[in-house]
Amino acid sequence: MDLRIFTEPQQGASYDDLLTVARATEDAGYDGFFRSDHYLVMGAGDGLPGPSDAWTSLAGLARDTSRIRLGTLVSPGTFRWPGVLAIQVAQVDQMSDGRVELGLGAGWFEAEHAAYGIDFPAIGERFDRYAEQLELITGLWDTPAGERYSFTGSHYTVTDSPGLPKPVQRPHPPIIVGGSGKRRTPQLAARFADEFNANFANPDKSRVLFDRVHAACDEIGRDRGTLRLSNALVVCCGRDEAEFRARASRMGREPAELRESGIAGTPQECVDALGRFADVGSQRVYLQLFDLTDLDQIDLVASDVLPHLA
Repeated sequence: MDLRIFTEPQQGASYDDLLTVARATEDAGYDGFFRSDHYLVMGAGDGLPGPSDAWTSLAGLARDTSRIRLGTLVSPGTFRWPGVLAIQVAQVDQMSDGRVELGLGAGWFEAEHAAYGIDFPAIGERFDRYAEQLELITGLWDTPAGERYSFTGSHYTVTDSPGLPKPVQRPHPPIIVGGSGKRRTPQLAARFADEFNANFANPDKSRVLFDRVHAACDEIGRDRGTLRLSNALVVCCGRDEAEFRARASRMGREPAELRESGIAGTPQECVDALGRFADVGSQRVYLQLFDLTDLDQIDLVASDVLPHLA
């Protein structure tokens, strides 16, 4: 199992804040640094200095880091035209020398769409568009240089596109699909994704979600082993009980609830919790870091948890 750091910059973070965390993540030996793609603060707080655009900030991190994987968990399909997103991600992949991954979803947070004038169709249409976006983006990337790509769907039409620029990674950057939908989500993951993410699901729920996506792979004759399984989970780790509880207090969360829903407690408890997810098939965990100033926790997990996950 490998670990990645996952941040929520819509809660309030500048590019420099993200860069500090990304460099700490890289220096500590994690596999990747990922961020959400949202434009509005959630819950309490004023969100200052405001949201940062995911792919703009990832372009900067592509130049300001050297090793870690970079990506979104996940970009809403409502935010960008798929042809534009294909260009953006391919360019950032070039800027990072092939270290980018695209997490893409249908979009769900209606308030941020209203706050920034972004259309928010009904859920059925969002999923219809999402399916076309996945097909269109991969089609543009996979079209050989010198050839042309066309696509006609119910919501998007592409005519005689050169499909440029091309990403560094071939056939294309890894695509992450996640969520708990019973039918369309596993079908889309089986068809298009390199990784399926069970976000904020306990081990029992993760097993159900993983079984669904494996069944969807079986239906289309895809080898289950070609689809990586992962989780996104909140992290709150302390060297001892007192430090753990102090971190939980700063997060505004109850220690018992964190132990139940995330990777929490002492380092050994965190190792044990990750083991329970590994037992149901998870191969990667994105550790949701709420306090971007808490670089000590990044180092603690790297030194006292990560070595036990080989």
